[in-house]
Amino acid sequence: GATSTARRELEQSAHESSEALFERHRRRMSVSASKLGSQKRVGGGSLSLPARRCAKSGRVAGGLRVKAAAAGGYVPDMNRRNIMNLLLVGAAGLPAASMAGAFAYFFVPQGSGGGGAGLTAKDALGNDVTLAGWLKTHQPGDHSLTQGLKGDPTYLVVTNENKIEDFGINAVCTHLGCVVPWNVPEQKFKCPCHGSQYNAQGRVVRGPAPLSLALAHATIDENDKVVFTPWTETDFRTGLDPWWK
Repeated sequence: GATSTARRELEQSAHESSEALFERHRRRMSVSASKLGSQKRVGGGSLSLPARRCAKSGRVAGGLRVKAAAAGGYVPDMNRRNIMNLLLVGAAGLPAASMAGAFAYFFVPQGSGGGGAGLTAKDALGNDVTLAGWLKTHQPGDHSLTQGLKGDPTYLVVTNENKIEDFGINAVCTHLGCVVPWNVPEQKFKCPCHGSQYNAQGRVVRGPAPLSLALAHATIDENDKVVFTPWTETDFRTGLDPWWK
């Protein structure tokens, strides 16, 4: 009756709805396939997808080799590279030059014995040395230290006639700058550092010192004080110009 008719109509309506959904889905699939086909056939050739780069091997997907690019695509130019090389050489050269200069200075004789105006000799206590006072406590042949030009230790020599020699002898060794003591038994200067020897006037007689000890004039002023002044003329011991000028 009426119930059967209503049921048939409902089933027919559900069947038509299913067919309509199926038809819409089929049309969508056809459109998608057609778009994909047109993309694959652009210009009559197949579509080439972007290749993936292989970082370690330098290859791309598909077996093609590519050139490795610098980070960020930047490659430094030659001028900038040369400037960086120069900076590197300069940074390494400055310490090397400083070390070479210090090494060379190591072999320069220390204490020139030179100076400007005259300077009164000082004893071990810092007092001015006078002729009378010195001869009271120092015997003939004595070689004793005073403070001379530039503050260098300088020997005053008492002669056999009980006078002070007219020159002082700088005690700084010309090898490496040690203070050279007077050896009384051997009557010569002997350096304790490396064995250099000088005679009673300070002339070198045995190396490794290359030069004689520097000289300074020793004079007596109007106040009976011993005064040192620079020695600039020929060295009477060698006949040569003074190396300490």
